[in-house]
Parts: sequence; structure tokens; C-alpha cells
Amino acid sequence: MAGTGLTNTAVIAGVGSCVPGPAIANDMLSERLDTTDEWIRSRTGIAARHWIEPGQATSDLAVTAGARAVESAGGEQPQAVVLATSTPDHPCPATAPAVAWRLGLRGVAAFDVGAVCSGFLYGLAAGAGLIATGFADRVLVIGADTFSTILDPADRGTGVIFGDGAGAVVLRRGDGTEPGALLALDLGSDGAGADLITVPAGGSRQRSGKTAAPPADSYFKMAGREVFRESVLRMAESCQTVLRRSGWTVADVDRLVPHQANLRIMHGVADRLGLARDRAVVDLDRVGNTSAASIPLALARASAEGTVQAGDRLLLTAFGGGLTWGSATLTWPDVKAV
Repeated sequence: MAGTGLTNTAVIAGVGSCVPGPAIANDMLSERLDTTDEWIRSRTGIAARHWIEPGQATSDLAVTAGARAVESAGGEQPQAVVLATSTPDHPCPATAPAVAWRLGLRGVAAFDVGAVCSGFLYGLAAGAGLIATGFADRVLVIGADTFSTILDPADRGTGVIFGDGAGAVVLRRGDGTEPGALLALDLGSDGAGADLITVPAGGSRQRSGKTAAPPADSYFKMAGREVFRESVLRMAESCQTVLRRSGWTVADVDRLVPHQANLRIMHGVADRLGLARDRAVVDLDRVGNTSAASIPLALARASAEGTVQAGDRLLLTAFGGGLTWGSATLTWPDVKAV
């Protein structure tokens, strides 16, 4: 994709975001989870997160973020909606068609992408493919998750980490030399590690057994140490791959925008790349790990606050359940986050 100059290149034209309700500070969780603000900050870098109110769902956040991204891009209607989420409104059907309908997008293609925390990058690849084939001139790509709905309320290991949110970008057909053009993408997976990040119950594997699952199996589970090790390794390797495809070196990167999983993981990736830690965009201190929403949320906030500016060379990277991972490069365009 890099430097092609083709008019079927996907270019970021707008960005939007949404987090629900008031912030939930660490101290608000300390008694229930037998922890402290200092313990949470020192191990994760998180100071607060946002959770949906009873009765809300992932689609509510996705609709708001999507509408704001379309507004940011000038209001022109997309021909497709790609929603990256691991917490759909229902197991069936997909959530994207309902999001598209609520956005007033009648008859457009709409589908979900399930790659957990890597979902937004997988969604970008899908959206770029729709543009490359000539199917669409504009694609709305949303990352939205409400992990508060699948967390074990007694599990300190996961209960302090995850927040709810949505972020979105509009991709438009453009030229490969334009600011905002997706220059290179890398995606990967390793199903041998599928059990490291999982919700054991609720799918066909469990239901076909005709026996009730233990209540704990309905909650999200993560093998923290193994995930830490795998995530740093896989993201760093993917970053190196996508830099080669872009013709960039680490020195060319102005900002690393990693999945906002854990501050130590983000620093580990930067260290492994030989990139100064302060070049990493950090948003998880205010919103926690928002899974597929984390990269677009970070982009929206960084753009609004000036941490990321037009012309900056960005390296995006993520790691998630599956196991999945991915990276992308682009030069940030002159867009106003909404």
C-alpha cells in the first residue's frame, strides 16, 4: 500500500469517540475488590474508567462515536459500517446492522468483526479492502466494547483494568500519497493461545454439551502473565513488519499509538522497538482498557488535545484474544475530532 498513489487507497477523513457516564476512580473499587489506588496505578497505569449504566449496550456507544466520526468527516454518508466488538448487544444477530440503521444509513453493508482488542485494526483492514475493491467510497469503522458486562465482579485481576467506550473513524477513497492514507497493515493470529483470553461459556462449544456451565464461566478470563509476555512480543514483531512495509525506520515514528492494555505493556513494546517511551500515546489512565475501542479513543483524544498533530507519522499496534495482533502506519491528517 505504501506510496502507491492509487485512488483506491483508504484515507482517514474523520474521527469520533464516546465514553459513558461519570468516571469511576480507583478508590471507588478499592473496598469491593480489596485493592488500593496505589496498587492499581503501579501495576496498570490506570486511574479511572467508565462503565455503562443499566440498560445501556455496546450499540449505544457505537452509534454516538460513529455519528461523531461522520460529522468530523463532513457528514457524507458511508456505504458500509464495520463494527469491531467482543461484546455485541446479542449473540445473534450482529450489532453493526442495528448501528447503521440508527445512524440513518439505509441499505448499507454492515457487519461485525471479532478480534477482541485487535478488532479495530482488523476493522481498518476490512474497511480498506472494501475501498480497494471499489465497493465503497466511504466506510465507517467503529471499535466499541462494554467489558463491564462480562467482568467477574469479584475478580480483582480484570475488574480494575477494563472500561467501556467506543471510537470510530471514517475511511474515504483517496490517494496513497495523502495525509491520512493507510500506508501499510499487518495482521496475525495464533489459535494455540485461544485459552489465554476467553469467556468459556455461552458459545456452541459449551452449549452443545447440554450441561449447565458454572456461573464463573460466563465471565471474562485472562491469563495475565502469559498475555503480558505474548502481547509485548507480538506487537513489537508486528510493528517491525509494518515499518518495513512502509519503508520507515523507528526514527521516522513520531507517535506510537498502542492498544491501551497496560502501561507496562506499552512501555515494553516501546523498549523492544528502541522507541522512547514518551512517544507512546497514553489514554488508559483516564479510560482503562477499552478493548477494540482503545486505539480510536486514544486517537480522538490525542488529536483533540494536540498530542497528535497533522503531519505526525503514526504507528498503531494492538494485541488481543484469539490470539490476534496487528499494526498499521499512516501520517495523521488535518481532521478535527468530535
